[in-house]
Amino acid sequence: MKNSLGAVQSVLVLGGDSDIAFATLRELICARTRTIILAGRSPERLEARAADLRELGATSVEVTHFDGADTGSHEAFVDQVFSHNGDVDLVFVAFGTLGSQMEDELDRERTLTVIQSNYVGAVSVLIPIAAALKHQGHGTIVVMSTVAAERPRRSNYIYGSSKAGIDWFAQGLGDALKGSGVNVMIVRPGFVKSKMTSHMEDAPLAATPEEVAQAIVAGLRRNHEMVWVPGKIRWVMSVLRHLPRAIFRRLNL
Repeated sequence: MKNSLGAVQSVLVLGGDSDIAFATLRELICARTRTIILAGRSPERLEARAADLRELGATSVEVTHFDGADTGSHEAFVDQVFSHNGDVDLVFVAFGTLGSQMEDELDRERTLTVIQSNYVGAVSVLIPIAAALKHQGHGTIVVMSTVAAERPRRSNYIYGSSKAGIDWFAQGLGDALKGSGVNVMIVRPGFVKSKMTSHMEDAPLAATPEEVAQAIVAGLRRNHEMVWVPGKIRWVMSVLRHLPRAIFRRLNL
């Protein structure tokens, strides 16, 4: 349960190895978050981050196994987390894969891996998470999307379409949960300088994980449903979204 000042007390992170999630947790700890559950495919890799979070002031940091691609395990995973830990104020859905457009579009299995991770896996776990939060009567779900979800481009249509799917699912889920005490916030960053993009050149309006984290925490404080990082990229994408397709496809994007 949030404290008397409305601060998040407990957080479940799906994709605990995410640079953005880790930066967000650091911000939340400064705002008095104390209980954290880091979930990922390699719990042993999360132990160092768990130790860092304890040193920053978190009193309880648990590391557990979660595989976004293993949809058959998701209901049991959510049941176990909520039965063992009680109320969870915030669930951060931060797992996914960027893939490589040039390689993925030549390999059916690689394409399906991106879709499975970013869309199917996220939908699969969001369904029981939403039910658990609705049952407890409160909570917030943060879903990591991307500006690429606004209008997938030739250079990233596999990744972009998978993120567009989960983005729109999350919007509908937020509408369905209205009045239940559960909120959904979607985060749409542009290019983020992180380990996921370390092999790529920086794009215009690039942000750091810390900048995204600050925007997320500000969005939580203001009960926003959509957060753009940086804020001005919202207007850039609005222009691109409304361009006629014949013009859009000529752009080197």
